[in-house]
Amino acid sequence: MQPSTTTTPAELRADIPALQQGTYLNFGAHGPSPKYVVDAADEFVREHEYESPIGDHPYETAFRAFDRTRERVASFVGADADEIALTESTTAGINAVANAIDWQPGDVVVRTDLEHPAGILPWQRLERDGVEVRVVETEAGRVDLERFAEAVADASVVCFSAVTWTHGTRLPVADMVDIAHDAGALALVDAVQVPGQLPMDVREWGADAVAAAGHKWLLGLWGGGFLYVARDVAERLEPRTVGYRSVETPSADPYEYAAGARRFEVGSANPAPHVALREAIDVIDDVETEDRVRRLAGRLADGVPADRLLSPSTPESGLVTIDVDDPAATVERLAADGIVLRDLPSPNAIRASVHAVNTENEVDRLLESLQPEW
Repeated sequence: MQPSTTTTPAELRADIPALQQGTYLNFGAHGPSPKYVVDAADEFVREHEYESPIGDHPYETAFRAFDRTRERVASFVGADADEIALTESTTAGINAVANAIDWQPGDVVVRTDLEHPAGILPWQRLERDGVEVRVVETEAGRVDLERFAEAVADASVVCFSAVTWTHGTRLPVADMVDIAHDAGALALVDAVQVPGQLPMDVREWGADAVAAAGHKWLLGLWGGGFLYVARDVAERLEPRTVGYRSVETPSADPYEYAAGARRFEVGSANPAPHVALREAIDVIDDVETEDRVRRLAGRLADGVPADRLLSPSTPESGLVTIDVDDPAATVERLAADGIVLRDLPSPNAIRASVHAVNTENEVDRLLESLQPEW
């Protein structure tokens, strides 16, 4: 189990086996888990498979775990438990919403050019059915709100990231949601780069739906995603994929969707990643992350020549994007030296993801290793 007292970043780092050697700066893609997060999943699997069959019913054990995680996620993001669906990933959450809308040819979806494939591919598929997808062009990770408003004037759905994976910029979520709502559009937010490094309050954002996952900054396991859907919005959506967890009474004919966001859950998913998600949230809630992430990211940004820094000079998140001549080769060279980060397709650059569990020495080591690039 996690420590019972407030945890320092150094203490959390000490409990993450993958960070005990090398310099890991790729949390925006995958956050290695602390030992007790993995242990929580292992303990659940053992209980579910070894004890429940001859004691508690395995389904009851699973449903109890799902309920507890929905409640914990809800309290973490400022929602109610019936507004949370447990998903596999951010991509799964975005697809769940996209597939629950009664699309008609000529309907309009608006996204930005800053989106991850999770916020691109579902809309590309809908283009085959005659849905128009508009892409708002941006500059240096910033959205021009007037241009955005023009694009969404007759849109059905808008989809955008709270923190851009390309530049680490924070988009004005509440303002963009207001613009979408003024146009009568549903606002869907990709928030996967937020929980674990920045505060997250879905009520303040006002979005209709927010998709995220726990395997990045939260340091949870793959498969532990979640989807917030505002209660009144959920009642208007009809998922195309339906199973016994999606409905009020599985044996009813006709069936009724479950109240709230639970209608987006389907069948016998493995609860272990969501047990781990609950543990990860408990842990990260005890660690001061935001100020330390910004301080470390600022140290990195300060050491990068201005003409090479593609993220804000005063970082808004732990994501720092840097221009180098050959990103793939640079990532490979750094990896050989024990420094892990990633290259990006657009912009064609490298991206370091600095977490609270990183150290000043690791940031300095990266800067020193990048000197040949300048």
